[in-house]
Amino acid sequence: MIKAVKIRLFPTKQQEILMCKSVGIARFTYNWGLNRWNETYDRGDKSNKVNIRTEFNQLKNVEGYQWLKEVSGQVTAYAFEDLNKAFINFFKGNSNRPQFKSKRKSKQSFYVRYDAIKIKDNTVNVEKIGKVVFKYNKEIPKLKKYVNPR
Repeated sequence: MIKAVKIRLFPTKQQEILMCKSVGIARFTYNWGLNRWNETYDRGDKSNKVNIRTEFNQLKNVEGYQWLKEVSGQVTAYAFEDLNKAFINFFKGNSNRPQFKSKRKSKQSFYVRYDAIKIKDNTVNVEKIGKVVFKYNKEIPKLKKYVNPR
């Protein structure tokens, strides 16, 4: 049985800024990838997440896009995973064509590497953000792997 646990984070001002950057970069990555995927799909060519992700990683080295390196690389990698899942569901006929994410209407979240999460003494260590204080109502189980932490 898979069990979800929600915790309330109390980040410092600097950590809050890094979290907001992570959310923004995840949304930018998803929208950028969706735009590229739509362009190739409309031309009749086949595309996949590997080609688009490779092209995006080259974009990180272009002048004016260095801000993409300020957060964990897993944030952008998992945005492409989400986009890939959306297109798989679209091609199977389970959902409509993927839509662009809005700053106001979309869920504000980003992926955190499951093997990089360390929980100790009411703090959780998040990659490139640091130790964030949290509170919870129930006991958090000690697991080797936390599935899909966001």
